[in-house]
Amino acid sequence: MKITITGSLGNISGPLAQKLVKAGHRVTVVSSNEKKKAEIEALGAIPAIGSVEDVDFLTGAFTAADVVYTMVPQQANADDYKAFIRKTAQNLADAIKASGVTRAVNLSSIGADIPSGTGPIAGMHDAEGILNKLEGVIIKHLRPASFYYNFYANIGMIKHGGIIGANYPASTPLVLVHPKDIADAAFEELTSPFTGTTIRYIASDEKTAAEVAAIIGAAIGKPELPWVEFTDEQSIGGMQQGGLSEDVAKNLTEMGNATKSGIIFGDYYKHRPVLSGRKFGDFAKGEFAAAYNA
Repeated sequence: MKITITGSLGNISGPLAQKLVKAGHRVTVVSSNEKKKAEIEALGAIPAIGSVEDVDFLTGAFTAADVVYTMVPQQANADDYKAFIRKTAQNLADAIKASGVTRAVNLSSIGADIPSGTGPIAGMHDAEGILNKLEGVIIKHLRPASFYYNFYANIGMIKHGGIIGANYPASTPLVLVHPKDIADAAFEELTSPFTGTTIRYIASDEKTAAEVAAIIGAAIGKPELPWVEFTDEQSIGGMQQGGLSEDVAKNLTEMGNATKSGIIFGDYYKHRPVLSGRKFGDFAKGEFAAAYNA
């Protein structure tokens, strides 16, 4: 099959490209980074270097593909994060339409069934709607849980403050996923026939915030590491100090409140998937501890 994937060689698209090439597919990898060209070629894939903001470029990258994998890149400095997500989704939709592609696997998010009050996830809700309007195109929306790798952002907090936390309490249930499980699911959907526009949830583990703190603490030799609930103001201020724009910080804080209330998990619990074998404890002892000690 001819398959085009967006997302360069990131945490999902990198393992996905490797699996697809190994399985014998002709894979084109879209990346905005010219320096990734040689690395993409070394995998046995075809580099398409350009921006998801360029519809003509995307159209060329999608043309002749049997199926495409679409995703909206993360944006740390957006003045309007949700608008960025919607605009990128529209670019992807326009390119799909212009290229004649009839099948797409789209990376969305847990909670994307909810139209508002969920921070950037509400943007993913809109993105699903934009893609669903395409006539003659069937789409599989992947709705993964919160990435294990997101906790890398807490390394500085742990090292300098001796705490880990967010704007929700330690008792908050969390649904978590290893990006490689998302890559595995995307591989399955891209290489298997599917009919009708449908949703697939992906999760690796379920823990409370307190359990996350205990597991990470044990993995890095800080068994008493506490989970601390921040105010919204502390959350926004801390993220801005970390380099995020005010709008992105406010959106992520709103997502934290949606996590606190549990609204983003409602539809997930109705369609709960089988959890994978990549457990959070193993991630903490391996990848997180390595990153923390680097």
